[in-house]
Amino acid sequence: MSGSISERINTVRAQLPPSVRLIAVTKQVPSDVIRAAYTAGIRDFGENRIQEAIAKQAELQDLSDITWHFIGHLQSNKAKKALENFQWIHSVDNLKLAQRLNELAQQIGVSPYVCLQVKILPDPNKSGWSVPQLLADLPTLNQYKNLQIQGLMTIPPLGLNDQEIMAVFNRTRELAQEIREQNWPHIQMQHLSMGMSGDYQLAVEAGATMVRLGTILFGERGN
Repeated sequence: MSGSISERINTVRAQLPPSVRLIAVTKQVPSDVIRAAYTAGIRDFGENRIQEAIAKQAELQDLSDITWHFIGHLQSNKAKKALENFQWIHSVDNLKLAQRLNELAQQIGVSPYVCLQVKILPDPNKSGWSVPQLLADLPTLNQYKNLQIQGLMTIPPLGLNDQEIMAVFNRTRELAQEIREQNWPHIQMQHLSMGMSGDYQLAVEAGATMVRLGTILFGERGN
């Protein structure tokens, strides 16, 4: 991968419509590199490990206008720390977790933005609601008034071709529209968090409002 971080960021941003929010995924990216991305104009950063994120947030606390997005699988026992350290949680993947977050949010006085993670296709390697489960749980989710439910998040299974990936993204957009048309007072469907380094252009074409990009900005990292 060639070019400086700022050049890579500018190249990607030039491809994105103004309506799409670029979230720089900084797993295993050190704080000084995050600063370089900030200098290049990035204000949204995504992390998927709570402890790693908290350490970096402490080193970057002078950058007060960063919005932190939690994008990894969230265990219930880490829910409080996620609420204390992230404005967005993209990976709310089941009703029990949503209930826990709602209760804790009330206790600590926060009102996080969340996305509901949905599995359009069966995938044993991913968490998330199936489409029928999500639709069945909407009446309960609508009662969780301490959460600002903003939309859906999805990750296609590995090994799909572009046409199959596009079908997943299109179905996610259609599902959001179906939910929107049900007019739940406390469930918004304004955002689609979908698309990573290998497929973000397809996601944007399908209507993504947020893309989560790491490798294309920062290079390969470990798991």
